[in-house]
Amino acid sequence: MAVVDDLHISVVQTPVARQATRWEAHYIRWALLVDFCCALAAGVLALLWRFDNPTGGFALPYAIITAALPFIWLGTVALVRAYEPRFFGIGSDEFRRVLQAGVSLTATVAIVAYATKTDLARGYVVIALPTVTLLGLLGRYALRKRLHRMRAQGRCMRRVVAVGHRAAVKDLISQFRRETHHGMQVAAVCLPVSWSFGPVSDIDGVPVLGDFSEVVDAVDRSAADTVAVLACPEMDGLALRRLAWRLEKTGTDLCVAPALMDVAGPRTTIRPVAGLPLLHVEHPELVGGRQLVKSLFDRVAAALALLVLSPVFLVLTVIIRATSHGPALFRQTRVGKAGEEFTVFKFRTMVADAERLRADLELNNEHDGVLFKIKKDPRVTRVGAFLRRYSMDELPQLFNVLFGDMSLVGPRPPLAAEVASYGDDVRRRLVVKPGMTGLWQVSGRADLSWEESVRLDLRYVENWSLALDLQILWKTWSAVVRGSGAY
Repeated sequence: MAVVDDLHISVVQTPVARQATRWEAHYIRWALLVDFCCALAAGVLALLWRFDNPTGGFALPYAIITAALPFIWLGTVALVRAYEPRFFGIGSDEFRRVLQAGVSLTATVAIVAYATKTDLARGYVVIALPTVTLLGLLGRYALRKRLHRMRAQGRCMRRVVAVGHRAAVKDLISQFRRETHHGMQVAAVCLPVSWSFGPVSDIDGVPVLGDFSEVVDAVDRSAADTVAVLACPEMDGLALRRLAWRLEKTGTDLCVAPALMDVAGPRTTIRPVAGLPLLHVEHPELVGGRQLVKSLFDRVAAALALLVLSPVFLVLTVIIRATSHGPALFRQTRVGKAGEEFTVFKFRTMVADAERLRADLELNNEHDGVLFKIKKDPRVTRVGAFLRRYSMDELPQLFNVLFGDMSLVGPRPPLAAEVASYGDDVRRRLVVKPGMTGLWQVSGRADLSWEESVRLDLRYVENWSLALDLQILWKTWSAVVRGSGAY
């Protein structure tokens, strides 16, 4: 069982192996070609670097190794199953397996050389194997970005039959349409008997093709290759097992999304107890050594960023002061960890008396929930609009990170008025430090609904890790450059 990226949908592979679709086969061919070229380039680079005369007698064995390295690398990558279609386009498994191939190949060469007392040119090995691993990772990254661009155009998608209640299905359709990089497209819907008949013929344009007993027929009618079962009491263990048996005959993939997985997905493991596969949920680590490492990482990274960006701070300060009346920095009280208030720093993007003018604009609020957002806010200056588009107005928050009030990654820092309207569940956001960026930043920013923003923040709180922080920081660059959802 594996989790599909941040959607937390467990994929149950059917016993009959599903044939790769046309785009998957095409991706595999490109991956083979990229891996071959990366290995050949790494071998040639190591040969040229290590030997002054690559065609000389001493270098001849290494020239042969260079010619064989692409085939050895392809075999190693295949052994760690990095060519399996389920890893393409989402998650870190594809990159992790390429890295595993590099480590395994390096360890194998070292052990064989030691066991056979073979005198290898260490300079060649030290250059060739790390280089092929690095180039392999870069190559897969380039292939993934190409795949994401194609999926944004509606290509290379897997067709899904969504099985569940109307509200859950509607949320899944919306999420798949918003996050096209997952490569999932809901082609048909099957609802419980109480919903499958009557006026409900489609959900957000996706046809309803029957109830839970007609899932296999819906797969055939919609030419789908995947069935996604959402949390619902009607689809219990017995019904799910029978559905898996029926889908097995067609090789259709079966995905299951338990309600618990939405928040606690990465913290769940299956442990057999008395012959029963029980889902065990670990408690989130909100204190302890890992939090200390996170805090240390935040402060060191913030200090280095402030040092590097100090000229940018100076230039932006001058521009803001020269183009509008008022200070360059904007200070505002926000609520941090455990409900403690602190002063957040931002570059001023609005006119000096923006807070006084807000009351006149309340009726123009374009955001649901407790947030106040207007796409074309008349209070925003011309320079401020540019800063907001690329999130440059938030750079002074690095001082908040350095002072320990904020983290580089975390939930959005709320206003006190927003916190006053929080329900008990939403207050869970306050058990960690707010962040300069977060899942909300890389998933749509201000374009997200209030419920979606809360869901993403809670998911981060429950499942944070330093690796997830690094992944979010990496994705933030792309979100900022695109400038989508920023206003």
